[in-house]
Amino acid sequence: MNGAPPVKLALSPSPGLAGCIVAAYAAAAASLWLLMPGHLGTVLAALVMALGVVVAWDRALLSATASVRGLDLGAGNAVVLMLRDGRRVATVAGAGRFVSRLCVTLTVRAPGRRSLIVTPGMMEPESFRFLRLWALWGRVPGQATVASRQLPA
Repeated sequence: MNGAPPVKLALSPSPGLAGCIVAAYAAAAASLWLLMPGHLGTVLAALVMALGVVVAWDRALLSATASVRGLDLGAGNAVVLMLRDGRRVATVAGAGRFVSRLCVTLTVRAPGRRSLIVTPGMMEPESFRFLRLWALWGRVPGQATVASRQLPA
């Protein structure tokens, strides 16, 4: 790390993301139900729909005990996940990142979690901006770099 304190970001539930997740799983369940007639198709569709509700509960509504409720962003790829049950998991964000104005997707190396998706509705606009900058460049405003410390003021 370069000596700058980590940036703490709090996440809040996103009903919009939950709706999108449930709608995607509902489309998959409907496809299964149409392609597989009978009881097997109905059971599989119900299981896929139940999985969609569980995923939305964990990833978008942040209501599961292992849901990520906050992030501490450090320099480079260092990130600490703050879970709903109070645990803090130090990890490293992988190279598989997607950054847009609609979401930030991070690949993390943490037990039971391979990816993290954050939408603008899950945090304050300035915090989402910091997250986007960190995901793109590995640092946020205020974290000095070696080059900027070498330049005279």
